[in-house]
Amino acid sequence: MRYEMANRLGVAVSEIGLGCWQLGGDWGDTDDDRSQEILHAAADAGTTFFDTADVYGDGLSERAIGRFLRDRDNASEIFVATKMGRRLDPHVAEGYTLDNFRAWTDRSRENLGVETLDLVQLHCPPSEVMHDPRTFENLRVLVDEGRIKHFGVSIELVEDGLHVLGEDDLASIQVILNVFRRKPTEHLLREAHERGVAIIARVPLASGLLSGKYDEHTTFAANDHRTYNRDGSAFDVGETFSGVPFEVGVRAAQDVAALTPPGWTTAQLALRWVTQIGATTVIPGARTPEQARGNSAVGELPQIDDATMASLAGIYNSEIREHVHSRW
Repeated sequence: MRYEMANRLGVAVSEIGLGCWQLGGDWGDTDDDRSQEILHAAADAGTTFFDTADVYGDGLSERAIGRFLRDRDNASEIFVATKMGRRLDPHVAEGYTLDNFRAWTDRSRENLGVETLDLVQLHCPPSEVMHDPRTFENLRVLVDEGRIKHFGVSIELVEDGLHVLGEDDLASIQVILNVFRRKPTEHLLREAHERGVAIIARVPLASGLLSGKYDEHTTFAANDHRTYNRDGSAFDVGETFSGVPFEVGVRAAQDVAALTPPGWTTAQLALRWVTQIGATTVIPGARTPEQARGNSAVGELPQIDDATMASLAGIYNSEIREHVHSRW
């Protein structure tokens, strides 16, 4: 595993993290014992960065990580990032108050079994929240009170990420970044790195499209967001298949799969692309311990060659760009 120094986090984190949305739900049924196997498999393979949120299973994902931490001899080496804000219903800017921040972080601290949260990210809030100076003043209060060590934002729009880079103590930006979602590579990654702000790349496999295993006949469980959120009726459609129409994504992913080097999986190719273009850490999910180990193994793969990188760019420009680039 390679480790990247995240300057404003003050710690080196594993290049391959683990996204823990799947441990809470929205990807079909969950099982706590299987969740523990996945968490330990990732950690045993060198992963030190784990990302969750207070709404994943209404705290189920956080509690699973809390149990995992209690069972790890090296728990002090594990970095847990969580998120807050999506407990609001309706999800409106007026709810991003200091009182709610305190209540949400106290609940996450209890779920995770920690005194102070390593990193709290605003969970894709309305844009006006990130343009309101009071938002960051309130986050600084949480730091001063010892509830959190660092704060960051998870964003939908690249423009919001560029705006919040003006906060001198912002520690991280989480953004969708994958072979099918390249807009952050134009300016956001470079400017974040210049400021020492960590880039956390989510949805790196485009909700599994970039595993290369799906075809136009693939179906998903009714309680899987890949079934119920294809039209964006539950949350931003960009979180499901990266906003790429399923049939378009399947065809493009087959072209990506044809570029997979011998001995690699297509998922590993897609993850290595994300790390190679400059993300601090990438947070694929895993449904099995085997997937977690396979993802972590990307931390030891060599660079993708220039010809393959160019071919991947060609697939994006010819098949995907028109569907996503101007939207997010």
